[in-house]
Amino acid sequence: MPDDKDKLGDKDRSDDKDRIAIIVNGRERIVTSEEISFKEVLELAFNPVPSGSNWEFTVTYRNGAGRPPDGSLRPGGEVKVKDGTVFNATATDKS
Repeated sequence: MPDDKDKLGDKDRSDDKDRIAIIVNGRERIVTSEEISFKEVLELAFNPVPSGSNWEFTVTYRNGAGRPPDGSLRPGGEVKVKDGTVFNATATDKS
């Protein structure tokens, strides 16, 4: 996914000036955009992201940059982030 390489990265990436440190499932991740999508959070949380018709995902966040500063992120949604925004992502197999 070449488009996401500019927005997402690991904490070792040091060549970006506008780095934002967020926490995803207890691990620091670096992003370079002030907004992050539901899909991007899943990509940072799981490697690989589970796939199939039985999987459901839940993403919650706190300390966001926008209003409200905490809540749930839904598929297709985006949220504004700042240093210290925290995400918790869970994957549930419905089978």
